[in-house]
Amino acid sequence: MSMPAGWYDDGSGRQRWWDGAQWTDHYGQPPQPAQPIYVQPVAYVTVLPPGVSPKSYTAAWLLSLFLGGLGVDRFYLGNVGLGVAKLLVGWLTFGIWWIVDFIVIVTQNAHDGQGLQVKSG
Repeated sequence: MSMPAGWYDDGSGRQRWWDGAQWTDHYGQPPQPAQPIYVQPVAYVTVLPPGVSPKSYTAAWLLSLFLGGLGVDRFYLGNVGLGVAKLLVGWLTFGIWWIVDFIVIVTQNAHDGQGLQVKSG
């Protein structure tokens, strides 16, 4: 059984063309050792439009829905003063403050502590 035609090492360390029956006078480049592949790490950065808060819209409305009566939504958004006020005296509004805050967040009209608008992605 003979080898198919192709480039092979002829025993001298060089590549030579084998035509399927005999060696020819054609020499090729010796095989190059495999070079290591270096992979550059990539950092992914989320670029937000100007005026948009990095706070999560989804987290804000979930916190408002479940813990808004305690002011947790305000604390999360960076409105600490309003969070404390809502925690201490929010019960006096009989839940109206919680409902208004929830509606403001869900309609994407809420702002974080720096005044940036909280929007969904």
